[in-house]
Amino acid sequence: MQSERDGSARLAINGGDPVRHDPWPTYDKGAVFVHREDEEAALRAIRSHLYFRYDYRPQQETECGRLEAELSRYFGTRHALAVSSGTTAIALSIMAAGIPPGSLIACPGFTFVATPSAIVLAGCTPFLVEVDEDLHLDLDDLRARWNPEIKAILVVHMRGFAADMAAVTAFAAEKGVPVFEDAVPALGAELDGRKLGTFGLAGGFSTQSDKSLNCGEGGFLVTDDSELFARAVVLSGAYEGRLKRHFPGGDPPIDTDLDLPLLSFRMDEIRAALLRSELDRLPLRLKCFHDNYTYVSEALKDVPRIAVRRPVAPGAFLGEAFIFRVPGGDAAWFADALCHEGIGARNLGSDRDTNVRVFWNWRFLFRGQDVASIQALLPRTTRYLREAVDVPLSSSLSVEDCDHLIEAVRKVAGS
Repeated sequence: MQSERDGSARLAINGGDPVRHDPWPTYDKGAVFVHREDEEAALRAIRSHLYFRYDYRPQQETECGRLEAELSRYFGTRHALAVSSGTTAIALSIMAAGIPPGSLIACPGFTFVATPSAIVLAGCTPFLVEVDEDLHLDLDDLRARWNPEIKAILVVHMRGFAADMAAVTAFAAEKGVPVFEDAVPALGAELDGRKLGTFGLAGGFSTQSDKSLNCGEGGFLVTDDSELFARAVVLSGAYEGRLKRHFPGGDPPIDTDLDLPLLSFRMDEIRAALLRSELDRLPLRLKCFHDNYTYVSEALKDVPRIAVRRPVAPGAFLGEAFIFRVPGGDAAWFADALCHEGIGARNLGSDRDTNVRVFWNWRFLFRGQDVASIQALLPRTTRYLREAVDVPLSSSLSVEDCDHLIEAVRKVAGS
C-alpha cells in the first residue's frame, strides 16, 4: 500500500514521478566532447583558405597528412587514410583488397545499416549471419551455412563491444578469406591490449557526430597492407600523381593511378584539423566512456528480469551504449517505461520502430519480401533483438546521470 501511495515508487508510465526531468544527454542534443582548442584548430584551417587536402604543400604539412600520420602512430599501423565517412572507409577497404564484384561478404544481422550498405557500395552482396545472446557474430552459424561464394568476413564491433577476433581470424584463415573490421562504433576500444580495427586486413572507422572522434561527418581506414592502401588512396580521390604524396620515402607499390576509378571520398582540411586536436584528448574521452559503462553495468549486473550484455573479454568494450535483454519479457514496454522515467532508451527489435540496426529493416536487400519472411532468415537474431534494450551513454554523463539510469532500470525491473 505504501508503494501505491508513493508517487516516486509508481512508474512514470503509470502516472508516477519520473526519476529525472532533464533530457537524456545525447550527441543530437549537443552532448559532445569538443573543447575550445578543437574549435580553434578548425578556425585555423578555415582561415588558411586551404580546404582541399591536395594543395601546394607536401603531404606531411597538410592537416589530412598530419592526421593520417598521427592515426598510424596511435593504432600502430603502417598506413591510415582519412576519408569522407566510415561507410566509404569500409567500402574502399573491400574494393582495394580486390574482392571480386558480386562476391558474398559475411556480416552479422545486428549492425548499423552502413555495414551492408558498404558491402553493396563495393559491388558485393551481404551474407547475413546470426548473432548470439550477447549480440556478437555467431561463428557456429557461419560455419554451418558456409558458402564457397563468400570471399570475406566483415566483422562488426557493434555498439562498442569487441567481437571475438581470435576466433574470427582463425576461422577466416581456415576458409582462406580475409577479415575486414567495421570498427565504426568502437574507435579506441581494445581487445587483449590491441586496438580494434587492427586485427584484420583493414579496419574502417567513423568520425561522425556520436563517435569517439567527432567532426560531424568523416572516417578513416587503417591497414598494414601497402598495396591495399595505395589502391584505396587512388579510389578515394588521389589523381594525377597525387598518390606519390602518400609514399614520400619511395615509389608507390602500384604502377599507375589510371587503372582505378576516382570516387571522391576524400576528407577535407577543416575536418582533419578538428580531429587532430580532438585526438589529443581521446584517451580522456575513452576513460569517460569506460568508467561510466563500468559503473552502470556493475550496479545492474544482478538485477532480476534483465540480462546485461557480456563482453568477449574483460574490458573489451568502448562503453558508448548500455545494452541488456529482457528474456521472456516485454522489452518494448521496458524501453518505453525507461523513457517515461527520463532515460533515453530503445527496444532494438520493436515493431513500432524502423530501427536500421536490425536486418529486417534493410529492405533494399529483400525486395518484395514481407517482414516476417525476412525475420525468419535469422530467427535467433530476431529473438535477441526483440528482447534487447539500448541506452546511449554519452562520454559527458555525470555520476548523477549514471545514478539516474541505475535507479530507473531498477525501478522498472522491480515493477
